[in-house]
Amino acid sequence: VQFVESGGGLVQPGGSLRLSCAASGFTFSIYDMSWYRQAPGKERELVAGITSAGSRINYADSVKGRFTISRDNTKNTVYLQMNSLKPEDTAVYYCRTTVYYHNYWGQGTQVTVSS
Repeated sequence: VQFVESGGGLVQPGGSLRLSCAASGFTFSIYDMSWYRQAPGKERELVAGITSAGSRINYADSVKGRFTISRDNTKNTVYLQMNSLKPEDTAVYYCRTTVYYHNYWGQGTQVTVSS
């Protein structure tokens, strides 16, 4: 199982970024996917999750109405569209899946929200 994450960077408050996580090494279309983030000095937290077919989605309260998770099973990719970004969204963002009870993580992509 491998992930290649991209799309992070430096953005001003109120701006937008779109993260991508390209997966390989497993049957992407049958597994739920999620995005987590970890800010300096804090524990890693769930940001959003999406079921295998995209029929159910959940968000952390802190990002509801601003972030959108989606997936394209033809491209083995999960996305996180982040709008109205705030300085408190600054963190390393990771995609994750669980295959046969084992959690697999991407390498992380840094998102910094600052003026």
